[in-house]
Amino acid sequence: MIDLTLTEALHKLNSGKISAVELTRAYLDRIERFGGDLNCYITTTPERALADAAASDARRAAGDAKFLDGAPIAMKDLFATRGIRTTAASRMLENFIPEYESTVSQKFIDAGTVLLGKANLDEFAMGTFSKTSYFGAPINPWQMEKRLTAGGSSGGSTSAVAGGLAIAATGTDTGGSIRFPAAITGLVGMKPTYGLCSRWGCVAFASSLDTPGPIARTVDDTALMLSAMAGHDPKDSTSATQGFTCNAPLEPILGNGKKLRVGIIRELGDVKISNDMKTLFEKRIADLKSMGAEIVEISIPNILDALAAYYIIAPAEASSNLARYDGMRYGLRVEGADIYDTFKKSRAAGFGDEVKRRMIIGTAVLSSESYDVYFMQAARVRRMIADSFNTAFEQCDLIVCPSSAGTAMPLNTGLSPLEFYALDLFTVAMNLAGIPACSVPCGLAQNGLPLGMQVVGARFDDMRVLQLAKHIETAANIDNRPTKIMGK
Repeated sequence: MIDLTLTEALHKLNSGKISAVELTRAYLDRIERFGGDLNCYITTTPERALADAAASDARRAAGDAKFLDGAPIAMKDLFATRGIRTTAASRMLENFIPEYESTVSQKFIDAGTVLLGKANLDEFAMGTFSKTSYFGAPINPWQMEKRLTAGGSSGGSTSAVAGGLAIAATGTDTGGSIRFPAAITGLVGMKPTYGLCSRWGCVAFASSLDTPGPIARTVDDTALMLSAMAGHDPKDSTSATQGFTCNAPLEPILGNGKKLRVGIIRELGDVKISNDMKTLFEKRIADLKSMGAEIVEISIPNILDALAAYYIIAPAEASSNLARYDGMRYGLRVEGADIYDTFKKSRAAGFGDEVKRRMIIGTAVLSSESYDVYFMQAARVRRMIADSFNTAFEQCDLIVCPSSAGTAMPLNTGLSPLEFYALDLFTVAMNLAGIPACSVPCGLAQNGLPLGMQVVGARFDDMRVLQLAKHIETAANIDNRPTKIMGK
């Protein structure tokens, strides 16, 4: 049962061929078997999962099945879950148990899903390899003996889904934190239009960039997950009024004389990528052309400045958001001589090095001496990038580009912080512009590891993004069954 996609599992559940309890037990058994090796969960919820599954079976027997009834999923440990520990992978929140449910997790409860547990991540979602987690890094199930990164910050989510420890998962994407880990684990990861999915109850990193989204094994599964997550939320002031509804399978967007202009970003042509990434990307472009797509070159003049702008704006917002962790109301408290000493000691002990680094950067760029020179300049670059995408979408319908420069690297790769930041080059511009982007597998490199490419659309063109991603998925045709990936 572990190799079933979400779409296949729902079909078998609805036809009575399997029960939600049987499916859930299969995943719990696999978590018991491989959870320690992959380290993809911070907290598992087996009793809750079996109760959810039994309730699902009862609803289905009564003819009252919900949208995703009985689907066993992982929730990134950034979403508040009532009565279940929510840590953001930080010592600061190691023992925090919310008294409320995030909007996204509530939507999955309403859809009838089964909660298997809370997935590992980079601390406060700040990182690229999930190495900054207080609970240790998750492992990529592909070639597991090599201890490769599952990406970040949603590395626990991708490790769980790729390894068959969840049928699908939630993630968040602030600068590529869904798309990069999905690309290097052979999965589909969707960063929806900013505002399509509510941020309420999600631990904040950079509020103008944070975007909840789904991770799954297929594009159809991803569309189903997004349908459950999306929708207006009056509790989130940035929530869009638009929704997203899809019943798999997705309709083809190419073939039978259908016309589509697909853009290639000129400025990314000189960016160094692996030979495998270059070859597979070109193959998938040729496939799209053979399906009837018109390939056009478009320009995003400031896209190579996106990385610098992002690493000014995101830390600035993070330094403000993380000021709330003061050792007083919730979170870690280390007693000091007075209130200021307690504040200082609590934050020193509660935050990891990367979080501290980004808070220092953020505080510096917001200082009176640096605000105009750095923060306002970055805001102007952000506006220009968004305008450039708007102009580009007058010349094409959708855009494609790589998700990463190459395949997954070993966790112990000795990269400097700046080299880690550079890994976000292909993904941050879409966050700055607030537009949808989906990473979809485009093939396997010669070393047997997966690579991904992105489909990018204009704001609220999420459906067409997924439709084109499905064509790429079909052309690439990689085998990402968990038992195939792990050999067991």
